[in-house]
Amino acid sequence: MTDLDFGGASNATTDSAFARASSLPRRLGLWSAVAVLVGSTIGSGIFRSPASIADKLPGPLPLLAIWLTGGIFALCGALTLAEIAGALPRTGGVYVFIREAWGRLPAFLFGWAELVLIRAAALGAISTTFSEYFIRVLGYDPRVQPYSSFVHYVAAAAIVLTATFNYVGIKWGSLVQNITTLAKTGALVVIIVLAIAIGLPRTGGHFTPAIPTGSFTFARFGLALVSVLWVYDGWADVSFVGGEVKDPEKNLPRVLIYGTLIIIALYLLANVAYLAVLPVEEIRHSKLVAADVAQSLMGAAGLAFVSAAVMVSTFGTLNGSVMTGSRILFTMAADGLLFKPIAKVHERFQTPGVAIALEAGLGVVFVLLGTFEQLADTFVTAIVPFYALAVAAVFVFRRRPGYQPPFRVPGYPVVPAIFIVATLLLLGNAIVDPSSRVATLAVLGVILLGIPIYYVTRRRASLP
Repeated sequence: MTDLDFGGASNATTDSAFARASSLPRRLGLWSAVAVLVGSTIGSGIFRSPASIADKLPGPLPLLAIWLTGGIFALCGALTLAEIAGALPRTGGVYVFIREAWGRLPAFLFGWAELVLIRAAALGAISTTFSEYFIRVLGYDPRVQPYSSFVHYVAAAAIVLTATFNYVGIKWGSLVQNITTLAKTGALVVIIVLAIAIGLPRTGGHFTPAIPTGSFTFARFGLALVSVLWVYDGWADVSFVGGEVKDPEKNLPRVLIYGTLIIIALYLLANVAYLAVLPVEEIRHSKLVAADVAQSLMGAAGLAFVSAAVMVSTFGTLNGSVMTGSRILFTMAADGLLFKPIAKVHERFQTPGVAIALEAGLGVVFVLLGTFEQLADTFVTAIVPFYALAVAAVFVFRRRPGYQPPFRVPGYPVVPAIFIVATLLLLGNAIVDPSSRVATLAVLGVILLGIPIYYVTRRRASLP
């Protein structure tokens, strides 16, 4: 199925032209695509976020339960997109899914949000974390001058470097992704194995009492779930390069399912490892829990090891974000909703070179002007409603004649509904919480600003 032709398309000729214009060579194999998913998801979160989560749920069983619950929600989304991606294995992923289910306006708003908010903010936040750890590995403190100023410039250089890898070919970008994913996964596995093999016999573990008094309430569980789902974010990014995956009808569902299961397993085992070495009370006050665990097991060498691991991990996440995000702008331009040159494929490298350069340029601007907190908050708030729309597309497609996906989500319609409820919880919490309400509404306002821009663009391009 290559031309989005299973019914419901408003204009078959236009859709066929869009399919051709947004095509890129299929060069990503199964495990390279899995590396994109895993590498885009595992950043610095699992190395530092357990502290804030344990602070809300200070008990071994509640702590492990919240990571499992977040994993189930992410898996529900992955299983649903596995069906849709198998049926529509196209470059642009979520953009294409929203376009085909809900029309050009919602798809444009997603592309608009990616252009002005999501991707540039994500690149800025990820590169900032990489830069801080890079400076730390060199032996300097990134929190004090002049190194705190250097953070922005090192981050900008990292964006340019990863953009260069992806500009000169998907093989180079996927090679970097494969190497960094192996390194970050390997680092987590090392921590897990050492904690269980050395730390557990030494401490006996800190798994009892399983549910200390006051360690669980439904309100706290809901707040912690928000934080956990942020750490799982990234599992859908592989859909953006769906048009470059080999044998996509078979491989894309496998990539989404295998990759998400790997993430869930690593996150659960990492938290078991942390509890094997440190009691919950120490975890909740440890901003860099993986570093504290490694230092407890290996001394100063452990601290250096984790700092290097986080540096490599975030560099791989940055590379994956550059690779996947540029495909959204490329696809949007091929659809006539951005300047046509952005849809240009480099004659020699066969990559969306203009889209990569545009994305990297915006990321550099964001990282030079914003802080990590500002960038991260902007990214997560803007992406949530579009994940919900992409997953909800399955309800639209299932009602269309000719829709025959190679994989069908088990437990339909409950599985996609679970994910949609989880994303609405994230967005609702951000709006209700007084500390994030203004920023959240501002981000949503910028997204809605895309509506008049869409109609101006549509008239100029004479789109249906």
